Amino acid sequence: MNVRDSEHMIAELNNKEPYELTQELSEADLIIINTCSVREKPVSKLFSEIGVFNKYKKKDAKIGVTGCTASHLGKEIIRRAPSVSFVLGARNISKITEVVDKKHAVEIDIHYDDSTYTFGEYRTNTFKAMVNISMGCDKSCTFCIVPATRGEEVSIPSYLIVQEIQKAVDGGAKEVILLGQNVNNYGKYFNADQEQCNFTELLQKISTIEGLERIRFTSPHPLHMDDAFLEEFANNPKICKQIHVPLQSGSTSLLKDMKRGYSKEWFLNRCEKIRTLCPVATISTDIIVGFPGESDEDFEDTMDVLEQVRFEQLFSFKYSPRPHTKAAEFENQIPNEMASERLTRLQNRHTEILDEVMNAQMNQEHWVYFDELKAAGKISGRSDDGKLFFVEGSEELLGKIVKVKVNKVSRGALEGTVCA
Repeated sequence: MNVRDSEHMIAELNNKEPYELTQELSEADLIIINTCSVREKPVSKLFSEIGVFNKYKKKDAKIGVTGCTASHLGKEIIRRAPSVSFVLGARNISKITEVVDKKHAVEIDIHYDDSTYTFGEYRTNTFKAMVNISMGCDKSCTFCIVPATRGEEVSIPSYLIVQEIQKAVDGGAKEVILLGQNVNNYGKYFNADQEQCNFTELLQKISTIEGLERIRFTSPHPLHMDDAFLEEFANNPKICKQIHVPLQSGSTSLLKDMKRGYSKEWFLNRCEKIRTLCPVATISTDIIVGFPGESDEDFEDTMDVLEQVRFEQLFSFKYSPRPHTKAAEFENQIPNEMASERLTRLQNRHTEILDEVMNAQMNQEHWVYFDELKAAGKISGRSDDGKLFFVEGSEELLGKIVKVKVNKVSRGALEGTVCA
């Protein structure tokens, strides 16, 4: 999502201001730091980054801070770092050309709505397109700062989404990644009288675009994984068989404290449904350990879900108290040492599962879409189920979907040879 926000800002600056990208800090007239605030560490890193840029930038170069940290710190950023020229919140990126020349401008209105704004065209990779289908979040998860930085949820009209994807396909993209805080809640909120359309219907509309061969999306919410959605996921040949199902915790009581809206049993039922409808699908997840009040039994519930589902990919973190969240006020915070021990145990067990999953890929064949050149004569792409592949190859493979046989495995990627 932040990558796409960055692309939007680049497009606006290219189209409406005399800016172009540079990879050399010493050449830059404008430096933009696009931020995240989901966890505490990136926020802390922001001010050290500002210090580094101040040390090495051109004398009159501007520094702008954008994104979620901009949304929740606002003027505080300029107070702590007066060298920052402007602050632009995650919900306000269409205003980049309005603030770039206003000294100490601060635009952080989380209720601002640019869901029907048409951004200029810019993509870091012409072979695949990231497309926002909604903005903001209608959930109130007690650990999450996103509603306070990205505002209330609103869906982008389906005709604009289809238009944007069509442009990307006309420009050479064969794959689209649909983005939203809870993509499968799409259609619940529009900012005006729009044609009603839920996420399953949106997937069906997008699938009719000629030349588009692969559809990915992130992130769906377990609560909204109804049977119709999962059946579309399993049976639509254009939808990649890779799905992210954020667990957060395997404990039903903790899920209630987190205000996630589902139980351990519901989560397991949805994953079982995916495995039954589409045995080739890969399932990834997010897990938080050390959430306030997490008992040994709660953590064992999480480990039990890990064992039952055997996620192919795991994003796991220690709980990090965030401002503007209810959980930061909970009294029963977990000691850092205990949380670290649990995280280590979780990650170690997942590593064992991942080794088994990846080792089983030896000599398997996958259809891989190649979209990026790498060093040393390599080219990379992903299989339909989301596995990262490297093969020896050149530009002639870019933008093509070809069959590859695995001849080397590792936890993070597979290597192979193109089948004749």
